[in-house]
Amino acid sequence: MFPELTRDDVFRLETRRLWLRWPRMADTSAILRLAGEKAVAEMTASIPHPYPTDAVEPFVFAMRKGNALGEHLVLAITPRSRPNELIGMIGAHKQATGVPFIGYWLGTPHWGKGYATEAVQALIDTLFSLVDVPAVDADTRVINPASRRVLEKSGFRPEGSFLKSLPARGGLFPCEQFRLDRSTWSALKSWGTSGWAHAPELAGATVAEDTSGEPCPA
Repeated sequence: MFPELTRDDVFRLETRRLWLRWPRMADTSAILRLAGEKAVAEMTASIPHPYPTDAVEPFVFAMRKGNALGEHLVLAITPRSRPNELIGMIGAHKQATGVPFIGYWLGTPHWGKGYATEAVQALIDTLFSLVDVPAVDADTRVINPASRRVLEKSGFRPEGSFLKSLPARGGLFPCEQFRLDRSTWSALKSWGTSGWAHAPELAGATVAEDTSGEPCPA
């Protein structure tokens, strides 16, 4: 699903304030510190709490390997002025339906600054620009209204509630399903919706997840 352009670790996306790049082994301490917080982990499907220290390096290796194979596209969220400083992560994953699913998280010191929406919109632009997909899916726990606002501000529309298995949480939990179809995305881009991030310069990418940044299930 994910094209050759994204399968090299020089791939990056730039927004007004962020630099989205492949995760690196140098990010492990930041991932352990930020993703390991209970407030972050409890909103996700797969981040354990507490986060085992010996699980971080295998996770980064698996994300890089999957990127290289085109199985997914998982990127570190970093400030554009400090690209070595991971503040969260965002990713797009294959589904059997052929519609990619996105998930993201941000460390608590970076909530409430609009970074999640900026990262989500950059990834959405990339998916619709590079991949022939009809839509993009996402979901969030019903107890996470901030993540719902991120998705709604990015054009996603709710498609109902359901019980989802969140393995790291140990069971089924109420979640809300969201979808953004290509026609809606195209309309939002052409209308120049206020706050919408400009599409990344994809040629430049070869050289190299608002009012809150709370995480949604990854």
